[in-house]
Amino acid sequence: MTSIALTIAGSDSGGGAGIQADLKTFSALGVYGASVITAITAQNTRGVSAVEDISIAMIAAQMEAVFPDLAIGAVKIGMVSRIETIETIAEHLRITNKPVVLDPVMVATSGDRLLQEEAIETLRTALLPLAMLATPNLPEAALLSGHPIATKPQDVVRQAEAILKTGVQAVLIKGGHSGGSESVDLLLDRDGLHEFSMPRIETRNDHGTGCTLAAAITANLALGYPMVDAIGLAKDYLQGALAAGRELHVGHGHGPVHHFYRWWNA
Repeated sequence: MTSIALTIAGSDSGGGAGIQADLKTFSALGVYGASVITAITAQNTRGVSAVEDISIAMIAAQMEAVFPDLAIGAVKIGMVSRIETIETIAEHLRITNKPVVLDPVMVATSGDRLLQEEAIETLRTALLPLAMLATPNLPEAALLSGHPIATKPQDVVRQAEAILKTGVQAVLIKGGHSGGSESVDLLLDRDGLHEFSMPRIETRNDHGTGCTLAAAITANLALGYPMVDAIGLAKDYLQGALAAGRELHVGHGHGPVHHFYRWWNA
């Protein structure tokens, strides 16, 4: 069987995040990628200049096209900017029973808001209960938990506990915004706490890191790895993509990670 993963997310015209980053990641990890596009963004390495939502009818049509035909092994959800989009996705996912990785994309690296404020509660109540794993960064975890942005490990754990109460099976809070020489991600699931630590890589080419990590986890789940192993392997892949990405010269702002570093340098 060919391993297949589905990304439900927005399009990044600059190619570094969103649908484009997800499909690159799936392919780099040996998984066939399918997509449901929720929005089109006009963006580059410097920021987002425009966003246009795809119609609800077209989002539903895309999902109705891919699920009956493709043996999808896992689903990654990225940018879902409005209440109607979230409700439509949730309606279709309830009947598919696939592992779902939810990357709650709320604000782009450039600071541009990608999720309407009034849609946050719908994300909590409609999508989180359907997800195997949520992968918020520190600011996103604060919004989802209703707590201030965490500054200590115990604060991160409290936020993860609050998010877990929504019904999601596990929460991986990413430590990329915390500073320090180590980037530490904390996973809380029904079995307890797990820590994933990597040396921090200094680079301006970090656009799409959150999308890439969630997509790599999704690809590994589609390949049949247990969740903790899927996360560890995804962290290894992202670390390599960040390190190799320092040599990329794409755009004039925050460039992308190097999704195909295992291939281009071969």
